[in-house]
Amino acid sequence: MSQTRPNILCIVSEDCPPRLGAYGDRLARTPNLDRLAGEGVTWRVANCTSPVCAPSRFAILTGRHAESVPPAQQMTAFGPFPEGIATYPEVFRATGYYCTNNSKTHYNCDIDPNTLWDETSGTAHWRNRPAGAPFLAVFNTMLTHESCVFERKDGPVRLQDVTVPSYLPDSDGIRQSLASYYNQVERMDAFMGERLAELEADGVAEDTIVFYYSDHGSPLPRSKRFCYDEGLGVPMIVRVPSRWRHLLDVAPGTMVDTPVSLVDLFATFLSVAGLDLVEGLQGQAFIGPKRRKREYVFGGRDRMDERYDLTRTARSARFRYIRNYSPHRIWGQHYAFAWESKAYQDYETDHIAGRLTPREERFWQRKPAEELYDIAEDPDATVNLASDPLYAAELEKTRDALDRHMLEIHDCGFIPEASQAEGWQANRNETIYPLREVIALAGLAIARDASNIARFCGLLDHPSLVMRFWAAQGLLMLAVEGGPMPPQLRSAWASEHEPTVRIALSEALGHAGDGMTQAEYLTRFIASEHNPRLRLQALCALTEMPHPSRVSLPVIAGLIEDEDEYVRGAAGYLKRRLEGSYEPSSKIFRYDLFRQSGHSGLPVHAFPRLTTR
Repeated sequence: MSQTRPNILCIVSEDCPPRLGAYGDRLARTPNLDRLAGEGVTWRVANCTSPVCAPSRFAILTGRHAESVPPAQQMTAFGPFPEGIATYPEVFRATGYYCTNNSKTHYNCDIDPNTLWDETSGTAHWRNRPAGAPFLAVFNTMLTHESCVFERKDGPVRLQDVTVPSYLPDSDGIRQSLASYYNQVERMDAFMGERLAELEADGVAEDTIVFYYSDHGSPLPRSKRFCYDEGLGVPMIVRVPSRWRHLLDVAPGTMVDTPVSLVDLFATFLSVAGLDLVEGLQGQAFIGPKRRKREYVFGGRDRMDERYDLTRTARSARFRYIRNYSPHRIWGQHYAFAWESKAYQDYETDHIAGRLTPREERFWQRKPAEELYDIAEDPDATVNLASDPLYAAELEKTRDALDRHMLEIHDCGFIPEASQAEGWQANRNETIYPLREVIALAGLAIARDASNIARFCGLLDHPSLVMRFWAAQGLLMLAVEGGPMPPQLRSAWASEHEPTVRIALSEALGHAGDGMTQAEYLTRFIASEHNPRLRLQALCALTEMPHPSRVSLPVIAGLIEDEDEYVRGAAGYLKRRLEGSYEPSSKIFRYDLFRQSGHSGLPVHAFPRLTTR
C-alpha cells in the first residue's frame, strides 16, 4: 500500500562549504551530489547559524538559534536543556515516524540523544523500522571534518590544481590543505552515493524526500569559526520525488537565490510531512505548504574553542553584514586544535616574517565594528563597504534587520559565560538582562569613542551584571586602543564581585599601565578558581595584556594537564608565549588527554594516526 506521508532522509557532511560541481566548482568530483542537484533543487545562499558544529547542530535539532538558549551558543557548552523546547525527532516519533541517527550528536546541551531517537548509533538505519512506518533518517559522515586536512590526503587533486582564496597567502601548506580537502570531498560524495543507492535498492526512493547539507563551512583559515561565507555558507540540495512534487514551487534542477538557513530545517520537515508547526520555532519552512521566503538569514559566533569573540551577521541574497562585538581582538587568535593544520601554521609564519600582502595581513589585525560586503562583486569578502556612502542605505537596512532579529530571538550572547545571568530563568528576567539596553550599550562599546568613558563609568554600579560587563568592555576596548582610563576604574574593580566583570576590568587596567599588578591578580584567580570557563576568561585576558609578569608561569604550566580541553589549549599557548618558545608549528593540542576525556563531539576514530605528539 502506498505511503500517505513521505520519508525524510538527511545526508550530512561535516565542515563542508558548497565546493561541489553542482555549485559550479570545476575541481570538485561530486557526481552523486551533482546528480541529486539535477533531480532536485539547490539553494545558492544556504547558511548555518554558527560556523562550528555544536551550536549549529543545536539549531537544527530545535529550530531555534543556539544563542536564544544559553549556553548552547558557546562551543562545547553542555548546559541544561530547558523544559518545553521541542526537538524534531521527538515530534516525528510522536506521529509514528521511525527516527534514526547515524551517528553524530554533539547537540551542545545535556540532553540524552538516546531519548530522542528510535536508534542513534553507527548501525542505525531506516531498514530497522517497523513494517509500514514512515522514516526520518540522518546519516552523517566525518570524512570532510576539519581534521581531514591535518595530514595529507592523496587523490586526483594535487597542490598545483587548487586556487588559493585571495585573502590567504599562496603557501604549500595552504595548497596541501585545500588539495587534501577536495580529495576528501570526493570520498564524501561516494558515501552519499551509497546512501542514495540504498534508497533505490529498498524501493523507497519514490517515497523519500532527500536533504543534503553540511553543519557549517570549510576548515581553511578564516572559514570555520568565522562569520564569512566560507564559515557560514553550506550546500543545500533537496530532491523531492515526482509523487510529492506539489511541495515545490520550482522545477527540478533549479538553483534558488532566496536565502535559507539550517534553523529552517525543523519547520521544513514538518511542512513536507503535513504536520503543524510547533510553538517556539525561529526557523521557517522553505518547501511544502507552509513555506515562506526570507530576505535575510542570520548567524553569529560566540566562544569558539578556547577563544572569545562575539560576532553577529545578516546575509541577504547579495550582501553580508557583520557586526563585531569584540573588535579589540584580532581575527587570528590562536586555537590549539585549528593550529594542527599546516595551513594555519604557514599563515602565521608568513605573518611573523612580514611576507603578507595587506589583504592577507588583515586576519592578524583588530576588527572594525561593522563590515558590509557585496558578495556578488566580491565573493571573497575582502572590500569592506561599511564606510562607503554609496552603500549607506544598504548598511542601515541590514543593521536594522539584525537588531530586530536579536530582539525577536532574545539573543543571550551578550551574557558573559558562566555568570549568574546565564540561566534560563535569569536571562528571561528584564531586570537581570535588559536586552534592548544591553544591545544599545554594546553598540556604544564597539564604537570606541572616548566621549563615552563617563557613561561607561557611570554604569559600573548598575544592578544588572550584564550592563556592568558591557560598560567594562567599553572601557577595555578604549584601553586597548591606548585611551586614558579614569581614576575611578581601580575602585570599581576593587568593589566588583562578579568574576566576569572583574576580569574585563582587570584587563582594561592592565592595558592602561597596571600590567604587573593585574597579571598577578589574574594568576591568583586562575590558581584558585574551580569553574573552567572563568579560568578560561582569565587566561584569555592574561594572554592579551601587555607584558604579563613571568610570575604567572608556574601556575600556567600547571594547567597544561587540566581536565578541561580549552583551558589546556589556552594555557599551553600562553606558557610558550611566556617562555618565548612559541612557534606556529608548536604542538599544543593534547590528543592523549582528548582521547581520555571521551569527548562526545569528535569520536576517537577521527584521529586514527594522531595518537602521539
